[in-house]
Amino acid sequence: MEKTTVIDVEQISKTFKDEVALKNLSFSVLSGEIFGFLGPSGSGKTTTIKILTGQLAQSSGTAAVLGKPVEKINEQIYEQVGIVTDNSGLYERMTVYSNLKLFAKILRVEKERIDHLLKRVGLFEHRNKLANQLSKGMTQRLVLARALLHQPKVLFLDEPTSGLDPSTAAAVHELLFELKESGTAIFLTTHNMDEATKLCDHVALLNDGLIVEHGSPRALSLKYNQNKSYHIVLKDEREFTLPHSEESREAINQWMADDELVTIHSNEPTLERVFLELTGRGLL
Repeated sequence: MEKTTVIDVEQISKTFKDEVALKNLSFSVLSGEIFGFLGPSGSGKTTTIKILTGQLAQSSGTAAVLGKPVEKINEQIYEQVGIVTDNSGLYERMTVYSNLKLFAKILRVEKERIDHLLKRVGLFEHRNKLANQLSKGMTQRLVLARALLHQPKVLFLDEPTSGLDPSTAAAVHELLFELKESGTAIFLTTHNMDEATKLCDHVALLNDGLIVEHGSPRALSLKYNQNKSYHIVLKDEREFTLPHSEESREAINQWMADDELVTIHSNEPTLERVFLELTGRGLL
């Protein structure tokens, strides 16, 4: 499947009164790609989503979604976009199923897809519960199911697995991989760097409204692997962390020859460690 540019951002900035929220951001997202927009709370992630979905105007620069300038996003574009944010509204006095049935009608989606999605996000057994009776995690799953009803070409996810238990988060991840394979472009914001490493093809690290680094998670970890070392575990359960050196190579070769080596792992930094190195600040 040939990939096309779905989101194109050139030098966008956003200022609220005297506060600069975004500073000359430029990036692009392709179809069939999960793009991670990563940074701590307050770094500008949600502001960027609001600009890209036409909810907020940028102060300068240009941005387009599915070839349409964000200032001119219309109903035709919205029909091809899914959005999951903390404030994604639900009808609280309607059941889980009725919420999706209503949106399925609006989006002209077959009702059969409702049960399929409810099963995928673990809500099928709760389909007759009122939305206001759901826990935070269940509400998040319902919002995700609603965003996926019409199989959008672009999916904006703002902290999509926040509040979810590990098994449900894993099921959501599997669903996102399926969407990616079908050609959906996924714009993911999170401060969970482990999740981003698992999911994302490319990431941009955001700090105080500025992109400080970008690339694939693996490429960034290797780029900032300044002190190369290896973690070794032997059959007798001894463990070693060895530097990248001739002496280490000789020791590893000997352990392999003696069939004593159980595991060997390189110690390149995680995305979170890269972020800390670049910014000197944490992710919460």
